[in-house]
Amino acid sequence: MSEKPVVLIVDDTKENLDVLSGLLSPHYNIRAAINGNLALKLVDLSPKPDLILLDIMMPDLDGYEVCRRLKSQPHTKHIPVIFVTAKISPEDEVKGLNLGAVDYITKPINPAVALRRVQTHISLHNQTQALYFEVRRATEEINQGKVEMIKTLGRAAEYKDNETGMHVMRMSHYCYVLARAAGFNEEDAELLREAAPMHDVGKIGIPDAVLLKPGKLEGSEWEVMKQHVEIGVDILSSSSESALIDIARRVAQFHHEKWNGNGYPKGISGEDIPIEGRIAAIADVFDALTSERPYKAAWTVERAVGLLEEEKGKHFDPELVDLFIKNLPKILEIKSQFKD
Repeated sequence: MSEKPVVLIVDDTKENLDVLSGLLSPHYNIRAAINGNLALKLVDLSPKPDLILLDIMMPDLDGYEVCRRLKSQPHTKHIPVIFVTAKISPEDEVKGLNLGAVDYITKPINPAVALRRVQTHISLHNQTQALYFEVRRATEEINQGKVEMIKTLGRAAEYKDNETGMHVMRMSHYCYVLARAAGFNEEDAELLREAAPMHDVGKIGIPDAVLLKPGKLEGSEWEVMKQHVEIGVDILSSSSESALIDIARRVAQFHHEKWNGNGYPKGISGEDIPIEGRIAAIADVFDALTSERPYKAAWTVERAVGLLEEEKGKHFDPELVDLFIKNLPKILEIKSQFKD
């Protein structure tokens, strides 16, 4: 048997609390608060109220202020609030609704009307919550599908390039660490981590004779190789709106640009390079240097860090290099976790 919904009643008059509690207690679990400060404490108890009946005229914190505070907090803003008051001028009603209240019940209370309004708004709240969780579940499934697609294509590009799938794992986690150090919030840093495996997806379209050539590329061959950026951008171009794909496209497009303007494909410089590209450039080069490949031995971490230092202000954003080195212990943990 399911638990009864929880209703929090807030009124500074005991008689009013008794009337509403007596009316609703056969149908709901009741919490009661004699003032606004107590109400704000009770609302945080588990389980949270499914609905709040809130008096307006109270000392210290009036109902409007209590409602404003409830609606300003992510964990309480979705709880429906019904004002219960004798003060019901049109201006007061508009003020309460603008603060986020869903309804008014006037004093003296009509029991049948009050019970019906509480039932209606709890039902609406439950339907809204159910819809919210269903949409969130479906969205998470869609996003997870996009993430898996990105990882798969990213690994396919690396394998074709004689590299390992672990490169994209390490590089993407390096991007996350550096993004957080650079001030990204958790959500944006996680998006970058999920998008970064696509940084060289365009190599799928480069002929094997160029991509897999063991020696140094000639001038015309290098021009063909650089086309992987344009190919990658084209692969990641979509008419649909997706923050994940949008970031993946920026990483693919800009991670070969250099801070001094000597990179490709556009030769842009400094902060004109989107920060996702600047972060990915450091993460990609560091992992490439410290990883063994058929054509080279792995560099030591010290030697790779030395190159990052040398290239500050030339290849790389100098502030991001400093942040990367500052977070080197986390980087090395990732390197150890995702071994080839």
